Amino acid sequence: MIYHSLKNPDIKASFSKALLSSLAPDGGLYMPESIPRFEKKDLARLGAVSFADCASYLARFFVDDQFTDEAIASICQDAYDFPLPLMTLAGDELDTAMVEPGNEYILELIHGPTLAFKDFAARFMGRAASHLMSESGEKRTILVATSGDTGGAIGHAFLNQPGVTVFILFPNGGVSSVQEHQLTSMGRNSNVKAIGVDGSFDDCQALVKQAFSDEELSEKHSLMSANSINVGRVIPQSFYYFWTSLQAKAAFPDRPIVYSIPSGNLGNLTGGLIARKMGAPIDQFVVGNNINHPFIDYLSTGEYIPRNSVPTLSNAMDIGRPNNFPRILELFNDDHAQISAVCRGWYFGDDQTERHMRKIYNNTGYIMCPHTAVGHLAMNKFEETADREYTKITVSTAHPAKFLDDVERILREDLELPASLQASVDAPSHKHIMAPNIDALRTYLDAEA
Repeated sequence: MIYHSLKNPDIKASFSKALLSSLAPDGGLYMPESIPRFEKKDLARLGAVSFADCASYLARFFVDDQFTDEAIASICQDAYDFPLPLMTLAGDELDTAMVEPGNEYILELIHGPTLAFKDFAARFMGRAASHLMSESGEKRTILVATSGDTGGAIGHAFLNQPGVTVFILFPNGGVSSVQEHQLTSMGRNSNVKAIGVDGSFDDCQALVKQAFSDEELSEKHSLMSANSINVGRVIPQSFYYFWTSLQAKAAFPDRPIVYSIPSGNLGNLTGGLIARKMGAPIDQFVVGNNINHPFIDYLSTGEYIPRNSVPTLSNAMDIGRPNNFPRILELFNDDHAQISAVCRGWYFGDDQTERHMRKIYNNTGYIMCPHTAVGHLAMNKFEETADREYTKITVSTAHPAKFLDDVERILREDLELPASLQASVDAPSHKHIMAPNIDALRTYLDAEA
């Protein structure tokens, strides 16, 4: 697969180069030159294999000759060693032999090592990058901005990997206490460094982009981004939409499928749209936003206006300048009518989110994180206007215990932390606090990289 810059299509790169360089030389996002398309016979076969096997098959169409089939299979088998269930609110898993099938499911992307959907992309990306660097002997400094979950997933994926130092930039005081423990508990002397930036996530993201646009700084430290500006983060997110839609279609072949995605930087949605373009049987996507909603406004008006983000309960979606918007435009040839025909969206405030979390818990016993609740609220809005019966799948993006204080307050119940989170909370925390400017970042990189 060849990739091109969205700023200048004449700038091209292999997957390996795009992965390790993150951005094109002109600062543009990389995008595949073409999306493979699979026919019905392929879909039937891929739906019958395991998720890891399906992912390895799909990945072969996006990588280059530096990855053998055996290497890709090994990467996916190692990366995806945890479950990927479609659950009902009653706690039942999707079964093609269900006697009384419902039409509403939760896609739980929360069973990886850091209990967030970011594990799917981070683990593939980490293993792919390590494969390349082990072959070449290169070293890389990874910069990653996080609004909560990305940093933990990337840090875990690259922890103790030779030749890699990871710097996680997060808004100081702008993530949950459990998330901060995950980010800051990987060891003072490890290769993963946490930086609390006195600003918003947008400030963190802007610092990463400034660092890459600084040619001297980028070359000096061999910078690589693990944010979704890196196409190596976005491509693996298509795999779980592709495979789970095949499972849902096998169970209920006569129903169209709609996914509702709680969205911030739009990488998760971009992955779903790529899967749909590959032939996954997905009819619609619903986008759930909090009060940071430039993409919802675009769907309604055709005008995209980025803005400063505002802190909310669903902090991972506190993004006013979503990175992946240009990729979505590319997938639809900049055609607003096409995008709005496939994507619909709604946004919700914190009060609505809290009420919905309590309602779902009181009615079913199912505990949603604030982001999943926003996605489910959006699905309910979609259902109010749907003209037929869909298989409805809301994407659960993070374990509710990652937002322990808020979830316990909202539900008026005590939650038990999963063992991996408890270990992070119990471990010593180490972070560097920094002003949101490039000179401060340069000084810290020079000292620690």
